[in-house]
Amino acid sequence: MRYEGRVFRPPSEAYSLIIQATVGCSHNKCRFCDMYKEKSFHVRPLEEVVEDLRQAREAYGPVGRIFLADGDALVRRFSDLEAILCAIQEIFPECCRVTSYGSPRSILIKTPEQLRRLRALGLKMIYMGLESGSDAILSHVNKGETASEIIKAGQMVRGAGMKLSVTAISGLGGKAHWQEHAVKTAEALNAMNPEYIGLLTFRLEGQAPMIAEVERGDFQMLTPIEVAQETLLMLEHLDSPGSVFRSNHISNYISLAGTLNQDKPRMLAELHEALGGHVAFKSEEMRNWDLNFH
Repeated sequence: MRYEGRVFRPPSEAYSLIIQATVGCSHNKCRFCDMYKEKSFHVRPLEEVVEDLRQAREAYGPVGRIFLADGDALVRRFSDLEAILCAIQEIFPECCRVTSYGSPRSILIKTPEQLRRLRALGLKMIYMGLESGSDAILSHVNKGETASEIIKAGQMVRGAGMKLSVTAISGLGGKAHWQEHAVKTAEALNAMNPEYIGLLTFRLEGQAPMIAEVERGDFQMLTPIEVAQETLLMLEHLDSPGSVFRSNHISNYISLAGTLNQDKPRMLAELHEALGGHVAFKSEEMRNWDLNFH
């Protein structure tokens, strides 16, 4: 098997076989992100992807879960994705779950029928970044899509019978727009009602373009207390029954975990405890511990 550059995967894919169907990110212009900046995006030849699957079979034997990398494997042509999923069925008949990152744009260029076909072939979940529900913030960070486009993409995934995992980033609006960010992000999540919601916290990483903006003082980052206040406002506006909510990434100052809406009162109480000084915030050293290994 061959891997190009740093390879990223969601925490829940820790025990999955990772196959690079594409290299890098098809957009790769988000100003807050450093993940694929050292790569030039390209689609790997189909025969190489299938060869990697066969090599993995020889190396590992049976595999139950496969994650298709890199940042946007779903951008491949439908016929390619169909061929890759068919190859997985042939080479790993025991595989019970295939997942992938998917940008809103790569989802929107597929038809509902194509998405249903991919689901029938074993693609069971898509990880998609919302980042913010505010169009102004999405434009500022150069996300490349509007909130309504992201919502539509998420609804298409769910309509195809796939599970949807959506990430948002607390603090992405800075001090100037934290209230708008909190409320609009909650509204977007409510409209999609994804199976999973992951809330990360904005931090400066590597060569992310927003670093210069912060250093100039043009963007003011939230303090831990302000992040907790923003998260509280967001959670107050969240109404997404059944969504598993997680805010326990290494970047988060406070860890929250529960299922909406039943665990919402408990998580709100935990935030109030933190704001009252009864729970310690994670240190900056611990929040950035993983960056030392990039």
